[in-house]
Amino acid sequence: MTPGRGSLAGGARPPHNALSMLPLSASAEPLRRHAPAIGGLSAVVPVHDEEAAIAGVVQALLHELPRVAARFELIVVDDGSTDRTAAVLDELRRSVPCLRVVRHSGNRGYGAALRSGFAVARHAWVLVMDGDGQIDPRQLGDVVAALDGHDGVVGYRARRADAWPRRLNTAAWNGLVRWLFALETRDLNCAFKLLPTGLVQDQALVSEGAVISAEILVRAARAGYRLAEVPIVHRPRRAGRASGARPGVVARAGLELLRLHRRTRREKRA
Repeated sequence: MTPGRGSLAGGARPPHNALSMLPLSASAEPLRRHAPAIGGLSAVVPVHDEEAAIAGVVQALLHELPRVAARFELIVVDDGSTDRTAAVLDELRRSVPCLRVVRHSGNRGYGAALRSGFAVARHAWVLVMDGDGQIDPRQLGDVVAALDGHDGVVGYRARRADAWPRRLNTAAWNGLVRWLFALETRDLNCAFKLLPTGLVQDQALVSEGAVISAEILVRAARAGYRLAEVPIVHRPRRAGRASGARPGVVARAGLELLRLHRRTRREKRA
């Protein structure tokens, strides 16, 4: 498979069928296995204070990446961790040749971490996955299989394993972003996306925080990319603490969302 791209015609929004929904298996568990289906894949994993989870995520990805890609690399972006995340990654690098570590001297934000990973990706496809252990990489085969006839794949959490306040916040955020940008994506911030590297490297992505996911999807929609949606099994967090609901993070996301909306409106008029 090779990454495709729709044509950008005056910023017009693509037709409503540009985003396809694929069914969830009856057991809601990743069962299928596939031979390598794509030539090269760069897995980008942003982390911040995930010392207890990151080793397991790396090992699980190393088991799955050879099943779907002939060539692959694993890029972990340490966004200014203050725990032992850096030490764990240093230990892993000694035994994992394909592991590349990018470090930020301070905590710059989720979007900044992803953009740092995108900037050094060397293969045609990018997999975005968080390092908190809540997404099972064994679903990667199903995600790659969904590329057939599409330009990329975005996951959605079929049953989100978070407390109800976090689920409520996510529902409100998804609704707001879909309304502002006329998007149809079911779960904007699901951290399991397979995208052409050209999309995330060629586009002028600027978000530093959580709005990066919305920015990528807005750019993809305006450029005519056809994205499939697949259900993803979401697991409870077993270690570390989520930071997405912190007041500072929420305020930053709101400001970035307003800037993105203004910028896309200016681009559309131009």
